[in-house]
Amino acid sequence: MRRRHTPTRLLAIAALALPLILPATPAPAAPPTPARHLSDVIPAPAHTHPDAHNAFRITPLTVIRTTPGSTAARRIGHQLATTLRPATGHPLPVLPVRSTPLPEIALLLGGTDNRIGQEGYQLDVTRRGVTIRANTPAGLFAGTQTLRQLLPADIEAPTPQRTTWTIPGGRIIDYPRFAYRGAMLDLARHFHTVDEITAYVDLLSQYKINYLHLHLTDDQGWRIQIDSWPRLTTVGGGPGTGVDGVGPGYLTKADYQAVVAHAAARHITIIPEIDMPGHTNAAQSTYPELNCDGVAPPPRTDIAVGYSSLCINDELTYRFVEDVIRELAAITPGPFLHIGGDEAHATTDEDYRTFMNRVLPLVAKYGKRASGWNEITQADTSTDHVAQFWGTGTTNASLVAATARGTKVIMSPANKAYLDMKYNANTHLGLRWAGLIEVSDAYGWDPATRVTGIGENAILGVEAPLWSETLRTLDDIEYMAFPRLPAIAELGWSPPASHDWESFRTRLGEQAPRWRLQQVNFYPSPQVPWL
Repeated sequence: MRRRHTPTRLLAIAALALPLILPATPAPAAPPTPARHLSDVIPAPAHTHPDAHNAFRITPLTVIRTTPGSTAARRIGHQLATTLRPATGHPLPVLPVRSTPLPEIALLLGGTDNRIGQEGYQLDVTRRGVTIRANTPAGLFAGTQTLRQLLPADIEAPTPQRTTWTIPGGRIIDYPRFAYRGAMLDLARHFHTVDEITAYVDLLSQYKINYLHLHLTDDQGWRIQIDSWPRLTTVGGGPGTGVDGVGPGYLTKADYQAVVAHAAARHITIIPEIDMPGHTNAAQSTYPELNCDGVAPPPRTDIAVGYSSLCINDELTYRFVEDVIRELAAITPGPFLHIGGDEAHATTDEDYRTFMNRVLPLVAKYGKRASGWNEITQADTSTDHVAQFWGTGTTNASLVAATARGTKVIMSPANKAYLDMKYNANTHLGLRWAGLIEVSDAYGWDPATRVTGIGENAILGVEAPLWSETLRTLDDIEYMAFPRLPAIAELGWSPPASHDWESFRTRLGEQAPRWRLQQVNFYPSPQVPWL
């Protein structure tokens, strides 16, 4: 017999959970927070239909209901409950049932508006409850992140708060502009630990970022375990590596898989990068046989670029590259493997083409789609790989020609999207070779018009890279990423018609209380009216 969840039984569930969550002494009353509106979120939703008479209030009796039989929906329900319980002090039991008589937040798969697609969601708020519908778990998760921002900022507090947990009434129909909305973190110039990476993942997921690109190797360090070439990490990632020799460390395969799993639970896909044929000094100084003369160059701890190159005409090079690709592909469930390809100034154009024409098929051999910096378009006529534009200009003939053949592009113009650039001349972190990037600069461009001849249909998405020459800690990562990362996230998710600087800077300012409660070390840009 199917067990029915009667009102008495559901009330009992809530009563049993309540003493496990509520502390003995609630926090003192907080100052009143501004009323929320459906449009007060980042990224801006595609469509909002407010209904001021239908706000919903979360109370101790509220339950989270998920699609019966769906493990994915139930997992997202538990994630949402874990997020909301500390500040509300409410039990918020997660019930995989078809209906309840209690006020509820329902997370349901299917039955959506026909515009939703694979990552979108429909969010309906009435006095009776909140219903989030999506076609996929990724869309359902995105909807819960919007719900999180619709609540007062105190929802991010680690202890119960004396406030009213009201969600504005109405409907949101939301879906992404681009399929790819990424961030990149450089582990090679300075190693960042598993805890630092996963903390960054948690912040990225709040803004509907769905890819994290990890730059794992460079001249200054090798940061991923490769069993067939074991000294890459013990020497190339060991003591004294990193810029100024202060960034040693590496990810074991188990570490890497833990990062992949943590990101996947938040619907973020990890993309590993092995930069080649340049940016390879860490490998070549560790294994002399990777050099044409068989002599190991000294390790490098400066920030110069363009001086290293694998030996293009040596078959050992391709055995090395294939070993690395094979082992990395085996522990990477995502579709992409990034092969770098930028700033190979010590490699002739002919050798560069020879190298890429050998290596691109190796990525496909091990079941992955190759991506690389935009230089890879000079080498091959294949249309299956993805080119990442990082230039500061608005023209690139090779890239335009590649897109005409069908190559897709990720937009990361360095003077708009590089999060390691200084905000202003006095910023204590970062570089300035691509220019100074204030928040308005990060927000004030359109991926579909940035490069002449490359329109919307050729663009897979956007990515905000964060290089680590000057970074040391998670605080440093946060300071350079926030508040510019949400700007790039909105460009990738929201429809072009919604892009409005005045609206964005106001919504961005409203994020400040949340970040303070989350202990995010953000840059207080004078361009933003911070709450």
